[in-house]
Order: sequence, then C-alpha cells, then structure tokens
Amino acid sequence: MRILAFESSCDETAAAVLERGADGVITVLSDIVASQVAIHAKFGGVVPEIASRAHSEAITGITYEALEKAGCTMDDIDAVAVTNNPGLIGALLVAVNFAKSLAYAYRKPLIPVNHIKGHIAANYICHPELKAPFIGFVASGGHTSIVRVEDARTHVLIGGTRDDAMGESFDKVARVMGMPYPGGAALDKLAYEGKDPIRFPSAAVRDDTLDFSFSGIKTAVLNLINRERQMGGELRRADIAAGFVQAAVSSVITKLGMTFDRNPDMHALVLAGGVAANSHLREALVKFTAKRGLKLYMPELRYCGDNAAMIGAAAFFEYDAGNFADVSLNAYAYSV
Repeated sequence: MRILAFESSCDETAAAVLERGADGVITVLSDIVASQVAIHAKFGGVVPEIASRAHSEAITGITYEALEKAGCTMDDIDAVAVTNNPGLIGALLVAVNFAKSLAYAYRKPLIPVNHIKGHIAANYICHPELKAPFIGFVASGGHTSIVRVEDARTHVLIGGTRDDAMGESFDKVARVMGMPYPGGAALDKLAYEGKDPIRFPSAAVRDDTLDFSFSGIKTAVLNLINRERQMGGELRRADIAAGFVQAAVSSVITKLGMTFDRNPDMHALVLAGGVAANSHLREALVKFTAKRGLKLYMPELRYCGDNAAMIGAAAFFEYDAGNFADVSLNAYAYSV
C-alpha cells in the first residue's frame, strides 16, 4: 500500500511517498522538503502570509518530484494524506486544498492527519519495532507536549506549555544573541563552549501539573542580555547559552520524571519534534531513561523537523481505522 502525503503547517512545504509492506514495515520511497528558511531569515522568524504564498509556489513542483523519485504515478497511489491541524491556518490551507483536489481528481481516499501525531509517527519509520503504549514528548517551534499514547491513534495530552513553546524560546534567545534564524542549532552548539553557565529559572511549572512555562526563562535571558548591553559589560554568550540550555533541558527532565512516576504502566519514552534534534536534550534523555530502566526512541535527525514522511506514517493508522475525509475537509489552527 502506498500513500502520498503533504505537510505545510508552518514554513516547510513537503511531499512524500510511503509504502507499507505486508509485514507492517513502513518504507519512505521519497521525502521532499522545500525549506523557507532563507525567505524568513531576514525577518528573524516566520511571517505567516509569506509562508502561505511560498507554499502555493512550491507544492506542485515538489509533488511531481516526490512521485518521480518514488518511481510511481498517481495510479500507483492508494490514498492521499495531509496535515490539517494544528498550525498556521493560511499555511495549512495550501496543502489541504491541494490534497483535496488531487484526491478528488484521481478518486483516492483522503486522510486528515494531526501534526503532533505525525511527529510522533516519525519514530515508526525509524523504529519498526515500536509499539504503543508509551509516553511521547513532542517539542518544536510551536509545540511542547507530554502525551500518553494508548495506541497509534489514541493520544492523550497530559502536559504542555502554557505559553511559549520550547523551540520558540530557543530561537528567540538565539536571535537576541545575534544568531541568524533559525538559531536553535547554533545555540545548541554554542552551549558546549560555556565554562561557567549562568543560572536561569526553571521552565517546569512549580505545581502538581505536568506543564511548562518557557516565557519566564526566555524573559530572564533577554533581561540579562539587555542589562549587560546597557551597562557596557562583556556579554558572556557561551555561558548564557549553556545556562539557558541547561535550565530548559532540566525542566523537561523534571516533568518527565513526574510523568513516569504517575504512569507506572509506561515503560518507553518517545521523543519527537524539531527540538528532538537538540544534542543536549538527546543526551539528557539517554541518561534519564537509562537510570529509570526505560526504553528510549528518538527519530533520525532528518525526521525531527517538519516533513511529509511523518504525516504519511501516521496516515497508515488512520487508513486502517477508516478515518477518511471528503472535499469539505477544513484546516484548523488548533488540535482537533
């Protein structure tokens, strides 16, 4: 069975063709991503209207490219899948409308996919042996969520950020420190150079919830940087980066510790999302899971950011459940 999948929830226009064999193993036949990083870099962040226009310009070309690389035509495709929530509404609508038109024209089933479920499903590509139930931690530029995954389709949100997402705070701090957008990767690298990390407040909300608040830690960093600049002092960039990364990562470990304490039936942790590429986070989770005797699953770096392969992986489970949409399918900025 083959699925043609689309993703356009933020600033990556993506199309992919995936195949699932009789043994249930998912194979990525093609995975095309048209990045808009160069377009948005001059603004220091994603501009929604510009993102939507760029998606419209790229989506036809990457569809042809995905099919050609996979060595197939639409006649070989069994279903069309697309991210329809959550994300930037204008950006989402580009792929949703394109996928609807394609599915209607070629009489293929249309499968709506939740973006968060897609990120988690990237691990099914990299780890065919992965089976639910497990705890998922999704961190990206727009999301920071702790999810109890009962099965491939049933995801229960049990914790998340109350304000800024983890990836968003990384990019904003990096921008103020003069790093080009997106600055998360550069900040991750710079943190290793810090010899005397500056202490910052935890992003783990100090209550019995499993929630985060990254706006506070971000503001603390920005205030320190502004104060140092106004006083003409030396900006200890590496120490600031090291302290910020340590505070952010330790916050995650704190809440995940509470999560597994409250969910003793769970024995595996699945990492997903763009921030899953952060080396400090990956190293901390390796130690955390080893100490607790948990299994850890992390996606390959190429499947951490937004891509259509992860959407296709999630779509197979929606297909099995008969979750199809018609031409009335809409896009939603929030999770549905």
